[in-house]
Parts: sequence; C-alpha cells; structure tokens
Amino acid sequence: MSNSPWWRGAVIYQIYPRSFMDSDGDGVGDLPGMIARLDYVASLGVDAIWVSPFFRSPMADFGYDIADQRDVDPLFGTLADFDALLAKAHALGLKVMIDQVFSHTSNAHAWFVESRASRDNPRADWYVWADAKPDGTPPNNWLSIFGGPAWTWEPRRRQYYLHNFLASQPDLNFHQPAVQQATLDYVRFWLDRGVDGFRLDSINFCFHDAQLRDNPAKPEALRIGRGFSPDNPYAFQYHWYNNTQPENIGFIERLRSLMDGYGDVAALGEISSEDSLATTAEYTRPGRLHMGYSFELLVDDFSAGYIRETVERLEAATDGWPCWAISNHDVQRAVTRWGGPDASPDFARQMVGLVCSLRGSVCLYQGEELGLPEADVPFEQLRDPYGITFWPNFKGRDGCRTPMPWTGADDAGFSAGTPWLPIPDAHRQRSVATQEADPHSVLATTRHFLHWRRGQPALIAGAQQFIAAPEPVLAFVRGDAGSRLLAIFNLSASPVAWPLPAHLGGAQATGGHGLMAGLIEAGVVHLPAHAALFATLD
Repeated sequence: MSNSPWWRGAVIYQIYPRSFMDSDGDGVGDLPGMIARLDYVASLGVDAIWVSPFFRSPMADFGYDIADQRDVDPLFGTLADFDALLAKAHALGLKVMIDQVFSHTSNAHAWFVESRASRDNPRADWYVWADAKPDGTPPNNWLSIFGGPAWTWEPRRRQYYLHNFLASQPDLNFHQPAVQQATLDYVRFWLDRGVDGFRLDSINFCFHDAQLRDNPAKPEALRIGRGFSPDNPYAFQYHWYNNTQPENIGFIERLRSLMDGYGDVAALGEISSEDSLATTAEYTRPGRLHMGYSFELLVDDFSAGYIRETVERLEAATDGWPCWAISNHDVQRAVTRWGGPDASPDFARQMVGLVCSLRGSVCLYQGEELGLPEADVPFEQLRDPYGITFWPNFKGRDGCRTPMPWTGADDAGFSAGTPWLPIPDAHRQRSVATQEADPHSVLATTRHFLHWRRGQPALIAGAQQFIAAPEPVLAFVRGDAGSRLLAIFNLSASPVAWPLPAHLGGAQATGGHGLMAGLIEAGVVHLPAHAALFATLD
C-alpha cells in the first residue's frame, strides 16, 4: 500500500469555503476560518481536502466565475492565508486539492475585458465569438444550463459570445492554442505552491464544436439529465456539440503530462455529458485524468439495482479509477434526497459506509459526517441564481450550502455576524459540539468507520465484484486473492433476511466498523433496518 499513489482509494473531504467557518464576522467563511478547523477535519480520518473556489471573483456564481485564477478573493483572505492553510494541512497529514475552472471565466476577467473590446485585439479570439444570423438571432440553438440561450450579444464587437452557464461566465475558446497554454500556466502556478491535486470543474466543457452546429432535439420521454431537471429547456436537446468534443482529449493529455512532472499529484475531473459514465471511462484512460467524478450517484434513485448497474457499467468500460460521491455543493443532500424528511441517523451512517466501500476514491461533502438534511431556504433568502430562475419547481443549491453548524448557538458557532445563508434549527441540533458529546452520534460513527477503513486494504484498493441479491440488498466482494471482504447493505427501513449464496458459505462476520451491524446465522444474513455486514472470506 505504501507504494500506491495517495489518491487511490482516498477519502476526500469537500470544503465549501463560504460556509465552513467565518473568522472575521462578515458572515462568509474564509481561509483563516478553515485553518482554525483543520484539526477537526483531520480527526475524521479523511486523507485530503478539496477546497471549492476561493479565487478573485465577482461572486455571481459564488466563486465559479473567476476573475483572476492566481489570486485569492479578499472575501476569503490572501495568498499568504492559502499558503498557511496548505502548510497546516500538510502538517496534519492532509493532502490539498483545489478547484480549477478551465472552460469559462468571469466577464470581469482581464482576458474578457480585452477580448470584448474589439475584433482585432491580442485576445480577440480567446473567447467564443460568433456573428448573428441574418435576422439578428444567435448563431445556433445552444442553451445555457442556467436557463435561456447560451449566447449574449456584445455591442462593442457586434457579435454574440458563448456561455454554457451564466451570461457573466463567458466560455473560453480552447481551439486557440494560447488559451490552452495560459490555462496550463496557472495550473503550474498552483502546483509550484505545493497543492496535491485539482478538482476540475466541468472538464468536458472546454471545447465546443468549431462549426457551431445545432444540437438536435431530444424526445420528451428522454428529457432527463444530471444537474438539471426536465422543466429546464436545457433538457430539450442532445448536447452533442456544445461540450464533450474530441479535441478535449489532447488537452487533457497535455495537462497530465504537466502534472506528471510534479510527482504524486492528482487530477479529478467533474464530468456531466450525454453519457457521463462513457465519458468518464474515456477521460480516465492511461495518460489522462487520474480520476473521474460524475453525477451518477447524485440522483434520486438509490435502489440496490441502480447502484450496482451504475458501478458495473463504469467498471466494464474502463480500468481507470473512479471517484464516488452522493452529496456535494450542487445537489440536494443525500440524507434528504434518499432518506426523505425523516431519515434516521442509521440511514445517514449507512450512506457514508456504503459510498466509502465502493471501489474508487470518495468525496465526502462537509456536514455529511453529521448526517445533515437539506435546509429549506425560503425564496426571499435565496442567493443561488440557478434556484431563483427555476423557483419553485427547483429551489436551487442553497439548501446544501448553508453554513456548517459547529455549535447549537443561534449563529451555530459559524460567524460572529449574520451568516450569508440561514442556518436551520435541524442543523444546530446536529452540531459538531452536540455530536462530539455523543459516542453514538453520526459523527462518532463516521469517524470510527473511516479509521477502521484505513486498516482494510480490500476497501482501499481491492477489486469489486457484485453478488446477485434481491432488493433492497446490495452485496459485493472487495479485494484480491489473500484479502477479500464481503460487504452487504440493507438499503431499506425494514429488517431483511437473505440466504447467503453457497459460494460465500465460508464468510465470517467481522466487527469494528461502527455501523448498525447484521449477522450470519445458519447460512442466512440477518440485517436490521439500514444495517451493514462486513465479512472476511477464505
């Protein structure tokens, strides 16, 4: 194991800076606040942190609209603060991954300010510009995932520019070699500072179809996707031309070549395409991304059959290394999404155990270790432009972005000021301080499980083979010859009994994992509600 790359089988804890810890009382989390809470993160038994964007930004999309990729926004602190964060994390044995947003910038970025000024300046072709059709309408039918056309008119150039997200997030033109080089240059800037890797936002969106061909219409019955709902016009098209272009492979290979010069670092790509699993397989082949991250388990379906089919389909398509997540800053928290409004603590515990038992690395989102449910943020307090646009059918992403509850106090120990989003009572009741005092809390169990997992080579790097089982039982074997571990999960709120297949008859239940445990009696596995059974195999 000591010769394995750090990221292979790692548990990566995602920190959303605005909502983690505020040190200066402005109601927004920052880097010094993060530093103050790093000991807590290290105590969980995770291997790394992934820090969402903290770069200079107008914050139209809360940091994913970057105005300077080499500087820290004053809202979050300074470059010196980042260096201090990096140093403390490394001293605690934590690796540090940071977000990189390649496909677009803020419209406040100096590159765009120059590009939009005229058609003949040095950066005139650094963004995706196109003439209007003869009737003045946009160049093609591409749509923004945040609603409406993906084109905005710029009178200074008398042209449209492309934006797959907000109009304030213009898309860079990766067909221009200088854009690719400038991107690799700022990647090198952060590698030189000592970061251990990158989470690459929307990595398949870098290139667009150079011919600007229309996307074909999608039949109504097929209007489903990851990260958008059927009532979003974005769902009405097959997105064949505005992302996931073949040229992207060459750029990813250039990125990998650069990163290979820095030793044991990792690139984790977020992928959302028409077939995200196929794209993940393609992007994680040798010489490309170290890991792929998709929305396939960030959906409503959490049946044993769906989880098995999803993992098996990816396993069959690639030898590459996946990274699994069931919650993040873009989707409803899994405790609510899968467990409903009254999900039990055992359900929250089981979800952490399940995702951390799949073959691959894992991203745990801040608060997941507390079993936090989705917050209900009223319309008048929404900050997310995506949610404001699609209210009330889609309430946006604010419900999973509310501040971390450190204590049960009114401010949850997050800020001396007014938090940028409201903190619900249900979160204060599940605060870190409250759960630290309870040896049976979700937090205590998560901590226990993650430390136990570190001593299970089969769960960290072993192969995975699923075992046929009826709903709601999910069963698989992890490991290789000499170290095999059987994992069985009851995904329901009722107890189940499942006859162990004959070829697994030598299974011996093992404890120490801390989850609600099942047992084996006379060849039958008995699993209480939301229980798990781990067993060694001869």
